[in-house]
Amino acid sequence: MNRTQSEKLFAEALKYIPGGVNSPVRAFRAVGGNPFFVNRASGSKVWDVDGNELIDYVCTWGPAILGHAHPKIISAIKTAAEFGTSFGIPNPLEVTMAKLICELVPSVKKIRMTSSGTEACMSAIRLARGFTRRDKIIKFDGCYHGHVDSLLVRAGSGALTFGHPDSAGIPAAFTSHTIVAPYNDVEAVKAIFAANKNEIAGIIVEPVPGNAGLYLPKPGYLEFLREITAANGALLIFDEVMTGFRLAKGGAQERFGITPDLSTFGKVIGGGLPVGAFGGRAEIMDYLAPLGPVYQAGTLSGNPIAMAAGLANLEELDRCGAYDRLEKIGEQLEAGMMDAAKSANIPVRLNRCGSMFCGYFTSEPVHNVADAMHSDRERFKKFFHGMLDAGVYFAPSQFEAGFISTAHTAADIEKTVQAAAKVLRNL
Repeated sequence: MNRTQSEKLFAEALKYIPGGVNSPVRAFRAVGGNPFFVNRASGSKVWDVDGNELIDYVCTWGPAILGHAHPKIISAIKTAAEFGTSFGIPNPLEVTMAKLICELVPSVKKIRMTSSGTEACMSAIRLARGFTRRDKIIKFDGCYHGHVDSLLVRAGSGALTFGHPDSAGIPAAFTSHTIVAPYNDVEAVKAIFAANKNEIAGIIVEPVPGNAGLYLPKPGYLEFLREITAANGALLIFDEVMTGFRLAKGGAQERFGITPDLSTFGKVIGGGLPVGAFGGRAEIMDYLAPLGPVYQAGTLSGNPIAMAAGLANLEELDRCGAYDRLEKIGEQLEAGMMDAAKSANIPVRLNRCGSMFCGYFTSEPVHNVADAMHSDRERFKKFFHGMLDAGVYFAPSQFEAGFISTAHTAADIEKTVQAAAKVLRNL
């Protein structure tokens, strides 16, 4: 596959952008080689600057649930832009979006917009601490909540010890109140609460973690988190930046029947534009300024163009019966990929929840990041590049989720499965 123009662009980017990319995973460091550059996308496909067509299972890391450049979203963006790109003053679309999210997600009684999922999670943590007047937060290894200083804690930290910064530039004191536990481990969470009585402000969790590949909560685990937080006066925060409005109309909390105290959102509610949001119980949200003592702000929060794109996305999802279609496509992809792996006699575990998925090169179940680390990453690198050469783009890391859109067709799935069968036979 010719990538001459991409190689030239990457060489130029290296001169002016650290690592040549504006987000680390795009650099292909986990799989080797250099990234390609895209200048057009439509439906389930992207086209790079060399004219190569690729079936896309990254879907801009989740937002493109209807596929790329959906005509209703593009139309909404154009219409909104004609009235101005930003006001710094309340606009009607903010109210429409807030009302719609509150209608779709019963746990959310009030909501505030941000410009990114990172901001949403940062703000939710601050609000939880302010509301409970407690400092300590529990997070889980393998769960990523944006590049927030207090949450960038090294995966695998002991359940009863405080974490250490996972990035240079973060003083240890910034993470001294963050406690890390293994995901899907009930006893570890019980031990943390026992050792920190009346000190835990809350638990923040991806209900379906999608940042170490993808693994699902064991039966009863999310229910346990709900019960132990309620029993100890702590808040349960669902990070639904990925899963919100993707796994169901009401997100993972609808799919699993859990009612968190606070939730964070992003991706789908922006229709591909930068956006985030956090919301929950009214009495908690009213702790935010200007009503309460917890300060949070953002110049571009509730940006009218982002609101217009997100509203078009959510409205079309509801109109077109998207979730049944996504489930069906997901089942077809899962079955086809597992058949291809079986035919090649290669051990693969494919975890899927609705339109999110990840395949691991291992014969053992994957329930958390420790399990995920046992997968054969060298084999994944070869698989990734083989699929890319065959015109199929998966996330350039073993530890990222894949996404399906309503624009993916039976022909896309068939081509993907056929390519996988060939690549796997040659691994």
